[in-house]
Amino acid sequence: MAKPPSIRRQCEILATNRSSYYYKSKPIKPEDLKLMRKIDELYTEQPSRGSRSIARQLRRKGIKVNRKRVQRLMRLMGIEAVYPKPKTSRPYPGHKIYPYLLRNLAVDPKNWTMC
Repeated sequence: MAKPPSIRRQCEILATNRSSYYYKSKPIKPEDLKLMRKIDELYTEQPSRGSRSIARQLRRKGIKVNRKRVQRLMRLMGIEAVYPKPKTSRPYPGHKIYPYLLRNLAVDPKNWTMC
């Protein structure tokens, strides 16, 4: 019966580091879980809030917290502020561009007609 490949060989085949194979993730601290709950409540109230305003709200409520910590926990929870992202006005590549029909037309009161 053939021997299974070594851990080193398995990691080579999967193109991962051996340190990733041996890594054990740490459980989330209970105080972080409480803070995540508060962040979720504030985010549910107003999803347009980012890490800065959530950190400010938490400090107003008496919870001492750093913005970077709020940012890390929001990233861990998979939430981010809902607002228009850059490049939202870019046209779709396959969209037909219609010609501007008034380009060479002189606009002056003589050409206006009263309806």
